[in-house]
Amino acid sequence: MPEEIDTALITNELNCRYLSGVNYTDGFLLINRESAYLLADSRYIEVAKRDAAPGFEPRLLTGKRGDILRELAGNNIWFEDSTVSCAELAGYKRALPEKSFIPAGKPVEDLRNVKESVEVECIRRAQKIAEEAFDYILGFISPERTEQEVALELEYRMRKNGAEGISFNTIAISGSESSLPHGEPRSCKLEKGFLTMDFGAKYNGYCSDMTRTVCIGKPDGEMRRVYDTVLAAQTAALDAVIYGEERSCRVLDGIARGLIDGAGYKGLFGHSLGHGVGLYIHEGIHLSPRSEGRLVKGNVFTVEPGIYIEGKYGVRIEDMVYIGENGAENLTGCDKGLITL
Repeated sequence: MPEEIDTALITNELNCRYLSGVNYTDGFLLINRESAYLLADSRYIEVAKRDAAPGFEPRLLTGKRGDILRELAGNNIWFEDSTVSCAELAGYKRALPEKSFIPAGKPVEDLRNVKESVEVECIRRAQKIAEEAFDYILGFISPERTEQEVALELEYRMRKNGAEGISFNTIAISGSESSLPHGEPRSCKLEKGFLTMDFGAKYNGYCSDMTRTVCIGKPDGEMRRVYDTVLAAQTAALDAVIYGEERSCRVLDGIARGLIDGAGYKGLFGHSLGHGVGLYIHEGIHLSPRSEGRLVKGNVFTVEPGIYIEGKYGVRIEDMVYIGENGAENLTGCDKGLITL
């Protein structure tokens, strides 16, 4: 913390879990120069006493938060301005006019961007669970299934294989609906053509994220060209970061985007190339044309180009990459050749 700060008030649920090791939804952390407190209500205090990281003193959360801050916090308090609402901040200031509340930015999120080995192993396990579900779903898909059935079956298989939950709402969209990057699964039967599945598992709090597009029925020549263009764009970006050791987020996005534009699909890849992954499915890093950031050791991020032709179809292929001690590594092991079902 900066020298003028006495206390960090951590209220973001994922940041509390990251720092304290306790998964709870009602409470906060107070971190002073020489002490740290984990405040939890009666539903979580026993877990807090059992699981809190060394250095944290669990305290039962009773009474008003203002009274607790008056007792345990210093005069100059860092608060998470990216997640604390205006109403919450106004309440703190009314209750504690003698204290100063200073915006912190995202110091914990900056720490979370750089993964330690134990975090990466959780992400690996989450990804393995997702891949096992994908292998299974290929035998489940048929023209008689609905998009919702495919999405639910993916989620069921991930939970059955050890996931504590899903990373985000599962996407399984077919035919003309596949042109929607974040379309919602429908109750109708699968349409012929592309079926895009974007899904991920959570393991010990950490997310995985992958997308595969398969084809129901025989693809025509243009469909193959679209798929091959997306795959070539992803391969080029992956090769640049893994073998060429390119670390500029904007440059990597430009490699994939330039290839797609040059193939005649300019303007049909609307989203960024990728994003950071960790306790939250989109955290920290953005690989986009506007990004000024660079990838560093410890980052885990996605590479997911796509082409989306409105009202017709779309294709997206997504892997996760980790930059470790020995360079970049693709954490996704599923085949990416066009699978026809």
